[in-house]
Amino acid sequence: MAAICVFCASSNTIEQRWLDLAADTGRELAARGHTLVSGGGCVGMMGAVADGARQGGAHTLGVIPQSLVDLEVADTAADELIVTADMGTRKNLMIDRSDAFITLPGGLGTLDELFEVWTTATLDLHRKPIVLVDPDGFYAGLMTWLAGLADAKFVRRAALDQVVVVNSVTAALDAVEAVA
Repeated sequence: MAAICVFCASSNTIEQRWLDLAADTGRELAARGHTLVSGGGCVGMMGAVADGARQGGAHTLGVIPQSLVDLEVADTAADELIVTADMGTRKNLMIDRSDAFITLPGGLGTLDELFEVWTTATLDLHRKPIVLVDPDGFYAGLMTWLAGLADAKFVRRAALDQVVVVNSVTAALDAVEAVA
């Protein structure tokens, strides 16, 4: 059993299929006996993954900055909700409390979290699995761009290899469990 941090969109104006993907992620995580670590929000995919995890009986840990609590978007149903002073503290605590990271589709905040755990892994500050779920080629453009950075020697090829890219939640959890 691992504490798996899931990064994903918190927007509630996205297509239903992304909310369904998040809920499925939470349920599958629970079915495999894992704990969910999330950004502590109750909206969008972040809320859906937490709800799915709880429906399956998983323990949920949310980490949220006070500024988002003030906007009334905190996942108050979380088994454990930690309120931090700022986003930087939030990300550090999520990294510390997680054994692995799965990134679902998302926007700038999701990318910020992905790059934070990826960068700290390349600096050997942790050796936790990082898995990117790329349904329907959602992240294909990003990965192509990053490969170009490696070709131009701005990014080490070994750094790119630290992230496992898969097409499904099942494959993501299989990848985490293979090394966790």
